[in-house]
Amino acid sequence: MILIVALASMGGLALLAPLIERRLGRNTGYVIAAGFVAVAVLLGTAAPEALAARAVTASWPWMPQLGVAFTLRLDGLTALFCLLVLGVGALIMAYCPRYLPPGGSHGFLYFLLTLFGAAMLGLVLAGDLVLLVVFWELTTVVSFLLIGTRGRAAPAVRALLVTGIGGLALLAAVVLLAVTAGTTDLGVVLAQRQRVLDSPTAPAIMALLILAAFTKSAQVPFHFWLPGAMVAITPVSAYLHAATMVKAGIYLLLRFSTIYAGVPGWSVTLVTAGLVTALLGAARALREHDLKAMLAHSTVSQLGLLVAAIGVGTTVALAAAILHTFAHALFKATLFMLVGVIDREAGSRDIRELSGLMRVMPATASLTGLAALSLAGVPPLIGFVSKESLFQGFTSAGGLPGSGALAGALAVIASALTFAYGVRIFYGAFAGPTVQRHLFEPRWSFLAPAAIPAVMGMVLGPGVTMLNPLMRKAVLDIEPWGTPPRFAIWHGLSPELLMSTVTIALGVTLFLRRDAVDRLLRRLPPPGGGALFDRLYNGTLRLGAVVGRPDRTGQTWAFLSRPVGGLVLLGAAGVLVPHTLLPPPPADPVDVTLAGLLAVVVAGIVRTRSALAAVALTGLAGLTVSAWFLTAAAGADVALTLLLAEVLTAMVAAFVLRGLPARLPRQGARGTMAAGALAALAGLSAAGGVLTLTGGRDLSPAGRFFLGAAEPETGGRNVVNTILVDFRALDTLGEATVLAGAAAGLLLLLPAPSARRAPPYRLVLGTGHRLLAPVIVILSVYLFLRGHQEPGGGFIAALVAGIGVAFGALTSRRSMADRTRVSTVLLGGGLLLAVAAGLAALSAGRPFLTPLRGAVPVPPLGSLGLSSSMVFDLGVYLLVLGLMATAVNRLVSGEEAVG
Repeated sequence: MILIVALASMGGLALLAPLIERRLGRNTGYVIAAGFVAVAVLLGTAAPEALAARAVTASWPWMPQLGVAFTLRLDGLTALFCLLVLGVGALIMAYCPRYLPPGGSHGFLYFLLTLFGAAMLGLVLAGDLVLLVVFWELTTVVSFLLIGTRGRAAPAVRALLVTGIGGLALLAAVVLLAVTAGTTDLGVVLAQRQRVLDSPTAPAIMALLILAAFTKSAQVPFHFWLPGAMVAITPVSAYLHAATMVKAGIYLLLRFSTIYAGVPGWSVTLVTAGLVTALLGAARALREHDLKAMLAHSTVSQLGLLVAAIGVGTTVALAAAILHTFAHALFKATLFMLVGVIDREAGSRDIRELSGLMRVMPATASLTGLAALSLAGVPPLIGFVSKESLFQGFTSAGGLPGSGALAGALAVIASALTFAYGVRIFYGAFAGPTVQRHLFEPRWSFLAPAAIPAVMGMVLGPGVTMLNPLMRKAVLDIEPWGTPPRFAIWHGLSPELLMSTVTIALGVTLFLRRDAVDRLLRRLPPPGGGALFDRLYNGTLRLGAVVGRPDRTGQTWAFLSRPVGGLVLLGAAGVLVPHTLLPPPPADPVDVTLAGLLAVVVAGIVRTRSALAAVALTGLAGLTVSAWFLTAAAGADVALTLLLAEVLTAMVAAFVLRGLPARLPRQGARGTMAAGALAALAGLSAAGGVLTLTGGRDLSPAGRFFLGAAEPETGGRNVVNTILVDFRALDTLGEATVLAGAAAGLLLLLPAPSARRAPPYRLVLGTGHRLLAPVIVILSVYLFLRGHQEPGGGFIAALVAGIGVAFGALTSRRSMADRTRVSTVLLGGGLLLAVAAGLAALSAGRPFLTPLRGAVPVPPLGSLGLSSSMVFDLGVYLLVLGLMATAVNRLVSGEEAVG
């Protein structure tokens, strides 16, 4: 229960952030920071059990038909990442009040930052693979919004698309894992290592997991998106791209090392890509002059070292990766926050414009020096301990002869470059003559959030043994068969100590020869990953413009020809597939009569040039098909829905006919022949499809199930309605949400004009509307209430009510703004009711949207039966009615504008 309370608290805190900001302004960050600490303390109460024994889990049914549960899981590895998410998050939130400008509106930023923290917490706590994907994608979306907070769309879109590719890869990997292991429970999947490795899908799963992690953690060739994302404000960069989001890929690789550690393909890919990324990122950082750009490329480099260590796969290397993940979060969050301080105080981040700030900002200089030295791997800071551990891990790499020595040498080179730019960060800003003497030290409330991790890095270097219990349990959660090493600042004379010495010596040399190094680096061609991605992206947009050009011609045939042609091709392909055509049932005289009538009506539609006659004949065709549904026993619900749709079509025609010419334009003979041939082929394809898929076949097993289970399980005799609101309510909710989105698009993209005119026909229809409106309302309510037992239900009832809305819009004098408010209330209320019906099932301990039935006492009448299905159906009713009202409102606007 503690896990769900912690996660729910983070979600609640995100929702409350804008409300708190209205009262406290930018100081809201202090309240949210306290909330992060409180959630960390809450999880800390479960941590001892997770560290001492098996993982702490909590699970609730979610999609039982698929075997998917809402499972949260806390073990040693999860506890480490929870500590990073909440600890660094609390520091960043406490940093925001002094960083953000006073007087502005920061509620949305605080909401997004807190929501991101909740998403990351959910990601690392996820004990089910499907839940892992959900939170993974949520971090992608929220990070896109955060990167774009400054209005720079291109870097945000680039980050979204690259990490979105990884999200799709992770989804595919989860599907394959679920099929292979027979479950989506993460703990069970990880326990079936040999079963997964023996499966033919094992290489594909491995490749997909690597792709997902590489996109999220900015590994070659996807490294280019991270430096571009630094256009976000400093708190966003510090939280997302130094301590948390980019670590999601590291977490994924660590978690699935339980299965793939030691597999040659896994090891070679991770070690190679990781070391290349480390070298490339470090070299790019060394050639930068902007402090934030240095840190961006530095993050790419450090992530590369982590990925390479995970690829080595030995217990020593995995332990080193875990410790360096923790150390990196400390010194990189500090550096990002202090760069934000420098930028705020000095007005620049370019080391060519900064000099001698140590004399005017000594505290800032000291804290920056601590973090930079930890980044450089200088003793006795924690960065030195973690870097030595990485060296020890790289030298233990197996596989090919000499692979350990080669990996170690490349790691030393990357670390020497890291030392050089780490020293340059400090020297460039704080050493030399002071050129901005008017500056002064910022208040400690601004420095304290950065000072805490800097001091921790200094204390935990000599005191790294305090981290051994957590690190040991995290390693055992990955490799239960391993023997984790114990970290200490001094291991005596060892190869890794020699490697550290060489690193520092090379780093000092690179720094002292920085002018020559700069000239050399400037000669190297810049990596073209970002430019290549932009070319591909822009090329895709141009291709889309070419493909969509026919749809923008204003000609109906231009965009109808392709889907109809696709139907013909699909039908032709179906003919080529071997199948057995079952004979249709014997023709009924009524069917023949209706088919003949329909053919005459269609011929009339083709021949007429009158717009009014074409609309009337199209409605007659729909009425004929409705009657055919009834005679063919297709169900009164289907026939009634089509009938109402035809009535609404006639209502819509009343709005749009004024804007059309009375006579339709004459078409050329060539176009008429082509359209006729295409229509005939489409008709034949549809007929063939009906014969292939139905014919004289018996009722399907699904059909028999619904017919037999509808009344016993739902209490309803109308099978169509029970499928919509009981058996497949989640599908209906998704479709209803799409309706709400379409209506929202109409409201936002097509604003109604304020001017109004009253065409004469409204006076004629006014009397009819006053007489029919009560009848329409009563009929709508009647159809809604009987829907579970007889033809009707929320969708059909809403269509009836929509006819009333359209009729009323033809005669009403209400303002557009009033009608827009009504539409918004209907849409919002409908969506809330539909979701509330699903949450009611969760509160009762049942899966989401499971129908609940009960009786409500009504003293004069006894008791009234009520079910969550009726509440859900009412939500659908309001959503459909809201969409109808919105569409009619916009049609009236357009008709008035034409008039």
